[in-house]
Amino acid sequence: MSQKKNKKQNQTENKKESSFDFQKYKGWIYTGIFVFIFGIFFIINNSGSEADQGPYPPDHNNTNNSESKLAPDFTLKTTEGKDLTLSDYKGKVVILDVWATWCPPCRRMIPDLVELKNQYGDDGFEIIGISVDQQSRADVVPFVKEYKINYPVVYMDNKVWNEYGGFPSIPTSLILNKKGEIVNKHVGLIPKSQIEQEITTLLNQKEI
Repeated sequence: MSQKKNKKQNQTENKKESSFDFQKYKGWIYTGIFVFIFGIFFIINNSGSEADQGPYPPDHNNTNNSESKLAPDFTLKTTEGKDLTLSDYKGKVVILDVWATWCPPCRRMIPDLVELKNQYGDDGFEIIGISVDQQSRADVVPFVKEYKINYPVVYMDNKVWNEYGGFPSIPTSLILNKKGEIVNKHVGLIPKSQIEQEITTLLNQKEI
C-alpha cells in the first residue's frame, strides 16, 4: 500500500512540476511564436519588387489620359444673371469647380482658386464655379462678395447634373484642357500646389 501511495504521490508531483515548468516559460514560448509569425509576414510583404508610386486614389485620372472625353457643353445663369456657355472657353485651360456655400472643404478651397486665377488668368486659365446651392441659393451672391471670388459662378441645373453623371461628393473639380476635354477629376479638397502643377502642365502643352 505504501508503495502505491508513493507512486501516486510521485505522479502528482511530476504533474505539478510539468505545470510549473510551463508556467515558468510560458512567456518565452508565446514570444517565440509571435516572432516566428511576424517573421513570416515580413518576408511575404517584402518579397519581390514594388512600384515607386502607390495606386491612384478613387476618381483620379492621369492628366495624360488618352481616354479624355469632351466635357458636355452647357449654358447656365451666372450670379449676375447672364448666360455663360462652356464652349466659349475653348482654347483655355478650365477648372469646373462644383461647390456649395454650406460645404466646409469647398470654402477652404476657394481662396486657393482665387489666387490661381490671379496668377494664371492672363495666361489662358479660367475657373467656372458651379454652385449646387438650392435652399441656400440666396447665400451665393453674398458669399461671392465676401470671398472676393474673381471668376464666374453659375447655378447648377438638373440637365447639366445628369449630363455629367451627378456629383455624389463636393467639392468636385474637373480639369479641362484647351480642347475642352476632361483630363482630370478630383473629388474632395486638393492642395493648391497640385492644382497649380496640373494647370501649368496643360497651359504649356501645344494644341495638336
